[in-house]
Amino acid sequence: MGEVTASLQRPVTNEGRSRLVRHVDSFEIQPPTPPTHNGVPRSAWARARRRVSRWHRPYTAILLLLDFSAAAFASWIAIQLFDQAASGFSGTKQDPTWFHTISYVLLPLGWVVILWGNRAYDRRYLGLGPDEYKRVIRASVTVAASVSFLAFATVTQLSRFTVGTALVGAALLILWGRFVARWALHYIRRQAGQAAHRMVLVGTLPECLEVYAAVTRSPSAGLMPVAIHITNGYAAARGMPTPVPVYAGRDVLALVREVGGDTIAVCGSASAEPGELRRLAWQLEGSGVDLVVAPQLTDIAGPRVHIRPIEGLPLLHVEEPTLSGPALLAKNLLDRVAAGLGLLLLTPLFLAIAVAIRISDPGPVFFRQPRVGHEGRTFRVWKFRTMYVDAEDRLASLVDRNETDGMLFKMKEDPRVFPVGRFLRATSLDELPQLINVLWGEMSLVGPRPLPADDGDFLGDVRRRLLVRPGMTGLWQVSGRSDLSWDESVRLDLYYVDNWSLAYDLSILWRTVGVVLARKGAY
Repeated sequence: MGEVTASLQRPVTNEGRSRLVRHVDSFEIQPPTPPTHNGVPRSAWARARRRVSRWHRPYTAILLLLDFSAAAFASWIAIQLFDQAASGFSGTKQDPTWFHTISYVLLPLGWVVILWGNRAYDRRYLGLGPDEYKRVIRASVTVAASVSFLAFATVTQLSRFTVGTALVGAALLILWGRFVARWALHYIRRQAGQAAHRMVLVGTLPECLEVYAAVTRSPSAGLMPVAIHITNGYAAARGMPTPVPVYAGRDVLALVREVGGDTIAVCGSASAEPGELRRLAWQLEGSGVDLVVAPQLTDIAGPRVHIRPIEGLPLLHVEEPTLSGPALLAKNLLDRVAAGLGLLLLTPLFLAIAVAIRISDPGPVFFRQPRVGHEGRTFRVWKFRTMYVDAEDRLASLVDRNETDGMLFKMKEDPRVFPVGRFLRATSLDELPQLINVLWGEMSLVGPRPLPADDGDFLGDVRRRLLVRPGMTGLWQVSGRSDLSWDESVRLDLYYVDNWSLAYDLSILWRTVGVVLARKGAY
């Protein structure tokens, strides 16, 4: 018995292709699709079809060259530094060929092989997340163990300082090379939109739009949705503005090829239909198209999610946020020590800023305002004064010129800020006195924003941000600061609360340096 499938798609003209927003407003009847096979014959030597996404191939080739060169260069540095570098190799002075072959060819080649064995060239880990660096470090330990075992097995008396310098130097150079390569990859993705996965989102329209918003927040992630295939709710979707074309009732694999995609992302409840996801995976075998599943679980960091397969059912286990324990004690200790040292070292700078403020506008040097802190406790934050002394009296006349939504008042050209104060804000120097709050335990170096105590109640999701101490910097500062909307700021604060770790704090502190130097979103 024949069947008819429908496509929910707006006819696209050349003019329409240049627009960001498309509308779902027409049906097109499509002929029935032929039945699909259940997989492809296996081959031990080659894939049935080359992978559609190929950006990783030249990138992997560049990494291979960088890693080999880094290991060879580290060997050269070690040989130049130590006179006993050739210890254990007889006849090196007469003919150093064998020694140089091991140092500049075999050892770097061993690095590449072990990196490959640790899946440091796996396309799933390249360009995003910490897994790539973790695998490089794991490979470094394996190389050191292998060299030690070979020296022991062959009773070769190697120069320990030379070997140590070569191995540690190679590991550091490889990590640095991969960092630079990743930066270049992210730059290409942001500026040119290249080297990215072209995704077709499958699911209900709200679920697909949620995934679209999540993956497009970070262009450097290399995920570019190009179409949406909705599984139900066709009538409700008609006329709704969408950022990419919307289809329905189509063969998904044929649609992927039609729009030039290379990845299918199954969103939310679309993956809950018994057997459907497995049959889709069978259909994609040998097609070169990737399949990913986006569950209805957002803003959860990778370390908190573990896959535990039971009888063929992959269960996602989500760990509780770490809001107590040794890690939190270490964070508090690090905050106090860093704040104390910072206040001692920055005393001359504080004095210079104080003089500049008094010259610019007579009045107090510091501005103190009640803020809501940990568990709703109120404290007074320390900041260098950047506004004229009558700033609060002039606020009422400027309320209608607020350039942000939510609880905070922000203006890029606030007339209440005096010239020196504008410089202090642009460089974030006005926030340095908050080290006093950190030293007293009222704030942390990294955390959510400390919001004014008189800006309203902290109800619902917003109150969850009070589970940790507010910070001098945080995700909000390294992600746009004052340029962010209120909803986006709250989302980032809640993400930090749920996923913080000491390593994450150090990462945010490192990113803060670049953001402050670039003066992004500071006014």
